[in-house]
Amino acid sequence: MSEPTAPVLRPRPVSLVTIAVILALLGLFLVFADWAYLRHPVPAPQNEAADNLSKDQAWKATPATRRAYLAELRAKQAKQGATYGWVDQKTGVVQLPIERAMELVIKEQGSAQ
Repeated sequence: MSEPTAPVLRPRPVSLVTIAVILALLGLFLVFADWAYLRHPVPAPQNEAADNLSKDQAWKATPATRRAYLAELRAKQAKQGATYGWVDQKTGVVQLPIERAMELVIKEQGSAQ
């Protein structure tokens, strides 16, 4: 007697069509999800001339104006850190060069101990 053989399973055309439809729907869903949810907003251009900005905000208009403002600010701070001057004469607040201010703090802290 011969051994029984397993039946050969062949996919039915209906199941192949079902798989193709499911894959197509999944693809459409991914395209929709990408279009609807995963899009990143386009940033506004950074180098356009600014209109209707107040004078105190005009330095933010372009990279060139920001660089010029930063250079001006650093020059002002360097000057303040290297010269003597009054901050508020009524209350007796002065500005000192940084090196001199450090010397005074060291002298004050040394005498306190």
